[in-house]
Amino acid sequence: MATTALSDPAPAVIPTHDELVARARAMIPALKARAKQTTANRDVSAETIAEMKANGFFRILQPKRWGGYEMHPNTFFEVQKALAEGCMSTGWMYGVLGCHPYEMALFHNEAQEEVWGDDQDMLVSSTYQPVGKVTTVEGGFRLSGRWGFSTGSVHCGWVLLGAMIWPNDEPGSGVPDMRTFLLPRSDYTIDRDAWHTFGLQGTGSHDIIVEDVFVPDYRTHRAVDGFLCQNPGQKENTGPLYTLPWAQVFVRSVSTAAFGGAKAALEAAKGIMASRVSTNTGKASKADPFLQAAVAKAYAQIKEMETTQRVTFEDLMGYAERGEAIPMEKRALYAYNSANVVRRLVDLIDDIMQQFGGRAIYTTSEIIQPWLDLNAGRAHVANDPNNRFGDVVGSMFGEPPAFTFL
Repeated sequence: MATTALSDPAPAVIPTHDELVARARAMIPALKARAKQTTANRDVSAETIAEMKANGFFRILQPKRWGGYEMHPNTFFEVQKALAEGCMSTGWMYGVLGCHPYEMALFHNEAQEEVWGDDQDMLVSSTYQPVGKVTTVEGGFRLSGRWGFSTGSVHCGWVLLGAMIWPNDEPGSGVPDMRTFLLPRSDYTIDRDAWHTFGLQGTGSHDIIVEDVFVPDYRTHRAVDGFLCQNPGQKENTGPLYTLPWAQVFVRSVSTAAFGGAKAALEAAKGIMASRVSTNTGKASKADPFLQAAVAKAYAQIKEMETTQRVTFEDLMGYAERGEAIPMEKRALYAYNSANVVRRLVDLIDDIMQQFGGRAIYTTSEIIQPWLDLNAGRAHVANDPNNRFGDVVGSMFGEPPAFTFL
């Protein structure tokens, strides 16, 4: 296995932002055509994964020294939104798997070598639920447990798993050290029959089972390092991109697919409006002022939230490029904004759905699947603003955050 990164730090050709977004938008018709099968299979197809790899999408946040593009996060999110417009499950899976090259860049170099040394297209899944049982041993840890929600896991050769390391390995004995543990495919099994949901079915977010395996210390990433922006991988990956708080990248990766889902729902609504005439009132839907109001509100607020996201990462990258610390007040606010995205979008599409009457309850309607996907997306802990508002207010008074994943 190769033990060093590319000697030439830049790949032969790095596509532009516009090229990558155009490639993603070009996939929308195919993703729409595959969407029903994706839902039925409870997983994105290998064909779609191969196309995303061929288009370079998984390299956007990957270090140049490992063949990646090391691009601005806004490129990553624009690609994700486009894919999600074709199929929100696909966009969600891309957001999760596509942001992991960023976290891998924060790991010790030995871990990066193991993952990318033989295959720079290697994908990594995750489930950060801190449910693993950890025992400290010489050189590392023994890890066991069962984790849910590992999006895209069948397409990956490695997985990132959350667990707490307690003092003396005794839960509740003191302040735990939250870490992410990196395991190769040979160290875990995937339960593909656990993922049965009403929305986002196609994300393939299966369960991961680990039975007492050894994980060396260098294959762990400490949550506190991500919070402090002082990660071991920054020694080799020296670009400003990798000085951002890891949480700021991740939380947006699980809220951004909702933009594509909401746009797909909005397009479906327009399609219904174009031809629907109420059998009860004889009025055309496109002339219904209440429906017009709901559609206009959704259109305007989607644009508003997209602008907020884009400006957020322009601001964050500005701090990174200047080598300045990001104020905690901004970090708290930006995480809060992200946590509100999915719930706001659900409310907007709900308002539209309520105006369609009986037409909206048929599963054959094009608006139903994105509406279900949006509602399922609310369940992710990162999309719950109730975890965030306390730190927004606390940071205004100079108080340290209670929820440090920001």
